Amino acid sequence: MFDRYEGGDYAVLVHMDLPAEVDREDLSELQLLADSAGVKTLGVVTASRSSPNPKYFVGSGKAEEIAELVKERQASIVIFNHALSPTQERNLEKICQCRVLDRTGLILDIFAQRARTHEGKLQVELAQLRHISTRLVRGWTHLERQKGGIGLRGPGETQLETDRRLIRGRIKNILKRLEKVQKQREQGRRARKRAEIPTVSLVGYTNAGKSTLFNQLSTADVYAADQLFATLDPTLRKIEVDEVGTVILADTVGFIRHLPHDLVAAFKATLQETQDATLLLHVVDIADEHYQDNVDQVTEVLEEIDAGDVPQLMICNKIDKLDDVDAKIDRDDEGNPIRVWVSAQQGIGLSLIYDALHERLGRQMVNLQLKIPPSMGKLRGTLYSLNSVAEEQVDDSGQFNLAVRMSAVDWQKLQKQFDHQLQQFVQSTS
Repeated sequence: MFDRYEGGDYAVLVHMDLPAEVDREDLSELQLLADSAGVKTLGVVTASRSSPNPKYFVGSGKAEEIAELVKERQASIVIFNHALSPTQERNLEKICQCRVLDRTGLILDIFAQRARTHEGKLQVELAQLRHISTRLVRGWTHLERQKGGIGLRGPGETQLETDRRLIRGRIKNILKRLEKVQKQREQGRRARKRAEIPTVSLVGYTNAGKSTLFNQLSTADVYAADQLFATLDPTLRKIEVDEVGTVILADTVGFIRHLPHDLVAAFKATLQETQDATLLLHVVDIADEHYQDNVDQVTEVLEEIDAGDVPQLMICNKIDKLDDVDAKIDRDDEGNPIRVWVSAQQGIGLSLIYDALHERLGRQMVNLQLKIPPSMGKLRGTLYSLNSVAEEQVDDSGQFNLAVRMSAVDWQKLQKQFDHQLQQFVQSTS
């Protein structure tokens, strides 16, 4: 489809220091991303500018320096630690005489390598097509010509228009198939809600140790490696928690700073397990010197996918890499567990996670007696849609007396939905 240079496994990495916090990236993270993609780094070029150059992103002198290094090291690809415009990519490829990839393209490539399930592959392809569609208008001459020659003369459609039409059709087809997968997942979630099974979802910055912890807690055999995005496809397992019973544990894709919006959109079905969770286990690599930045990035993405209100328990992982830090539970002023310090790799402190889950999940369900007037039919219907009505009686005045059991999270969401006016209908809680 594209008249571009072929990619390869030997790369020159380019990182630019920019003053604006929103544009700033981490060079060590780019190197980790490149390693995770199976790329061998032949050289690193760093630069500093007050703002990106519209033509090359870096300055013209620095672009020449990159081209010289590519030629000298015989690199087959240049990878930028930033998002490039289609024009910048084209101009850089012209001067470097090799394939140029930006941060988004590199992450997409890793996702393509990692996807295992049918759903994961569809989501990756959708993200790739959306990314490619913005790069069709890039001045490649063959895309602007009408097809000609025997058997190729058409109604005047250019190659560019043909490519756009094919991509639109493929995106439409993938969205239909993903919608079907989402409905199947939704049925599973509804069944778990009916059975009142709490869901605990592991979230965290990529490479924080989520899959290793998941394997330790569930005795599963999920692929875990010291790589970014080792896990893409959501995996669910049952675990048993004292006095709570069966709990569904979900392992999800890792987050990363400036995660491309196309990927957030494409992985919505995967992240749905996070939105609908009873509790989030926020796994943090506490040995990483940038761990607070990573925590902030995860919080930002959770807000983006409407999961910011879901209760969290922080898991401070990799304490074996720190001196004089023991496994423990940190509590808030009311005595509720808020942080658990563990090492998933070494199996240290795992029992404390179960203790914390026992305390947090045991308090997550609320029992309510509600007296609802006939005018609040919408509220009654919502309660039934949540499968939370255990018993219903209608008194002589036509009011509905409901015995309701639901998660504290659902009750909080319901309060928001009805502008915090529900307390007037509550007769008792437990």
